[in-house]
Amino acid sequence: MKPILFLSSVSLFYVFVGSPITSFIELSFSLHMVQMGMMYFVIPPLFLLGIPNDMYEKLFSRLKKYYFLSPRHALYLFSILLFFYHVPFIFNTLSQSTLYVNSYEIVLFLLAIIMWWPLTSPCTNDRLHPHQLKRYVFKCGVWITPACLFFIVTAFIDAESNSFLTQMSAHLCIPDSKSQDFLPPFFQSKTDQFMAGVSMFGLHKLGLLMTRRLDKHRF
Repeated sequence: MKPILFLSSVSLFYVFVGSPITSFIELSFSLHMVQMGMMYFVIPPLFLLGIPNDMYEKLFSRLKKYYFLSPRHALYLFSILLFFYHVPFIFNTLSQSTLYVNSYEIVLFLLAIIMWWPLTSPCTNDRLHPHQLKRYVFKCGVWITPACLFFIVTAFIDAESNSFLTQMSAHLCIPDSKSQDFLPPFFQSKTDQFMAGVSMFGLHKLGLLMTRRLDKHRF
């Protein structure tokens, strides 16, 4: 089962980062948030659960001593950085350089790995006990909520009069004249912004549910 989980994480990483589908992801907020949700809430737990025991003993067990952040602090920092990533002023600044964007996303991914470690560590002894698990999962939900609510709240704001959303759209999406040739009207409405937040919520819950189910098998 571990090889299947490991290959699944690698395959999903390719699909959402290196495949041609990424060209369509940049067309809308909701597709972009699905990409980020998969990158930070689905792929990391699958990757950790799929790490072979030999690889863990030779590599990851040695790297643990270099962790300078606890999973709890990684969760806090990840949530803050994820929220600010989508603040238009910061996003516009990062968008000036591919290096800045890639570096920011790599940091988020590494924090996500540490954040998921207590739930899906390759070493079952490192995972939280049942009485600690519920508290940690609750904290995950609370701290991820602000980033997810960002688009849900802005969905009720007139995008035409919201200069921040307009600036962000200019960097995140292909101009409307081109996106209309590829995506239906749904992806060009405020519903798209609402679904962006809902998608993040859903994928986060999916990741938690998936880890709970797989944890019962103690991979």
